Amino acid sequence: MRWYHYVAYFFAGAFLANTLPHLGNGISGHAFQSPFASPPGVGLSSAMVNVLWGLFNLVVAYLLVCRVGSFNLRNTRHVLILGAGILIMSLMLAHTFGSLHGGQWACFVSGVTVWRTRIKLNRCILIEVEV
Repeated sequence: MRWYHYVAYFFAGAFLANTLPHLGNGISGHAFQSPFASPPGVGLSSAMVNVLWGLFNLVVAYLLVCRVGSFNLRNTRHVLILGAGILIMSLMLAHTFGSLHGGQWACFVSGVTVWRTRIKLNRCILIEVEV
């Protein structure tokens, strides 16, 4: 395998992760952010645009996984690199969409779950305690 096959698998994971929010919101008929909205990535696009954008991301992910190199689900390295792309893109999407939809991030302090909001990045606000 050449190094660029692994790069392709990583970005395939990113495109695959980006498929889910657009396809899910589009299929359910909800408007959602897309690069085609005004302003891009912040404004809302129609459900139809999101379905098309989600399917485009799925096709790109397919091409990167199935047409570049020889991806093998039984090869741990291939799966880990694809999974790393999914994980990193998912975290970036959660951060971006969370700030637009009022999401919260969790931080863990010695077994206690503490939530912090987007507004107060340096402090954690205690909402609930899980033991």
